[in-house]
Amino acid sequence: MTGQPTATRRAEPLGHRLPAYAGWMPAGKEPALPEGFRRAVLSLRTAAVRAEVVLHEVPAPGRLAPYAAALTGDVPGPDGGTLSSGRLIALHDPAGQEGWQSTTRLVAYVRAGTDPEMAADPALPAVSWSWLVEALRSSGARHVAAAGTVSRIASEPFGTLAGAQVTAAVELRASWSPIGEDLGPHLAAWCDLLCSAAGLPPPAQGLLPLPVRRARAGGRR
Repeated sequence: MTGQPTATRRAEPLGHRLPAYAGWMPAGKEPALPEGFRRAVLSLRTAAVRAEVVLHEVPAPGRLAPYAAALTGDVPGPDGGTLSSGRLIALHDPAGQEGWQSTTRLVAYVRAGTDPEMAADPALPAVSWSWLVEALRSSGARHVAAAGTVSRIASEPFGTLAGAQVTAAVELRASWSPIGEDLGPHLAAWCDLLCSAAGLPPPAQGLLPLPVRRARAGGRR
């Protein structure tokens, strides 16, 4: 798979202020977040991430925790398609939740297409999980209580679709509790995971920063 530019830069803000998404901010008002989590959410906007990843702020699920924020990410392909995509959700519960070992939890999802032969490889789940472990380590994203699953998906057409191409994908779902309020290294790790799933090489060292293509907060995907 042909690689894209692999430099990193300081991420541009996704918006002048956090958009009013139901579940964690009253519409039309400033963020009504606990101070520590507010700083954590703001740290996502200044994280240094891979230039290949296009980020969007999106409404966060309202049932997982009292407070939440969410981003989606995509790695565009050279032909206009998408090599990998996913979502990163930051959850905060002042009372904590079972298994978190913290009051803040990050939930990550990544999906990438692959060929059927690779999807059938029994080593694929372990390799995919190792991408996350290495990304967290390399970015210095200190954390506890990491957990997750890796699924291999193959779709074979039948009936009037017989003869169409067999498609396959790998999906990783994971969660972990960050140590500290700075979520920037965790966002960087998740972006690295998206790039690994897309088949891109690790970032080359010594390259000049390249601009990151961003969508405005609340923009269409």
